[in-house]
Amino acid sequence: MKAFIVDKYGKNGLRAAEIPKPSVGRRDVLVRVSAASINPLDKMVRNGEFKLLLKYKTPFVLGHDVAGVITRIGAEVQGYKVGDEIYARPRDLRIGSFAEYIAIEQDDIALKPKSLTMEESAAVPLVALTSWQALVEVAQLKPGQKILIHAGAGGLGSTAIQVAKYLGAFVATTANGKDTEKLRRLGADEVIDYTKLDFSQLLSGYDVVLDSLGGDNLIKSLTVLKPNGLAISVVGPPDAGFALQIGKPLLKPVMSLLSFKIRSQAKKLGVRYSFFFMRANGAQLKTLAALYDADLLQPVLDRTFSFDETLAAMAYVEQGRAKGKIVVTLPMT
Repeated sequence: MKAFIVDKYGKNGLRAAEIPKPSVGRRDVLVRVSAASINPLDKMVRNGEFKLLLKYKTPFVLGHDVAGVITRIGAEVQGYKVGDEIYARPRDLRIGSFAEYIAIEQDDIALKPKSLTMEESAAVPLVALTSWQALVEVAQLKPGQKILIHAGAGGLGSTAIQVAKYLGAFVATTANGKDTEKLRRLGADEVIDYTKLDFSQLLSGYDVVLDSLGGDNLIKSLTVLKPNGLAISVVGPPDAGFALQIGKPLLKPVMSLLSFKIRSQAKKLGVRYSFFFMRANGAQLKTLAALYDADLLQPVLDRTFSFDETLAAMAYVEQGRAKGKIVVTLPMT
């Protein structure tokens, strides 16, 4: 089958290749890929930013989001059958959606939302799971609380705005002013044009910040929080909790050191900091599918590329041009 593989870490490490179809374990389903979406995480994994933590053995197939059709099921799989249309964010070390076929553990999949196309469904899993887990599980966001979501026009931001609004929060977001109306339609109560205004000079008393930019943006985000407020970053630096999440408790001291500066600044301000790295969860995808089918959430796509144009699609995302998710589509066979 055709796939896009990482055979060496780095910007030029992704290439097209012909490889065998994946083997199917007893708890796996084999999926013929209809569409896959591109996430910043793909670039980070390709570049080797997680190679000390997620030990992918090169060459490996890249791609963290998928929608497709089950063509084969393992002996212990229950609740799914050949022909089912599913969507998934495969678990770490089992990724590989930039391919014609992928084998996925049954606990990581769900039937795709009936109201969405394959392309729309492929745009959803990673950003929807990230939004749900960060806001429901980590932040425990409550009705009436105030949240600042950075980069609202991006794939994660546009989804997180909708999830926060569904949870009943007051939502502020940073974005280019050109996107203001679109973001208000998605549920943003306040849109701050980062090209003209400094959010840290305008906002205060927020319960939660969801940061996807890092650096100075994360540091400034601490100042808009109320006492004991929580800043969640999906780009780091990682903290001790991440070492436990990936099953490597011996790395807790290293992770604590990496996040020492931001945690110290948070403590000085009387607020909290948490690094967040989403996990695969088919049960949550089932819950989210119901929200999409009820029109409580909407996928936000920028554009699609053909599967052969996967490298161009990656470049488009890296250039920071996307206003929503970028999806690659495969021809039906």
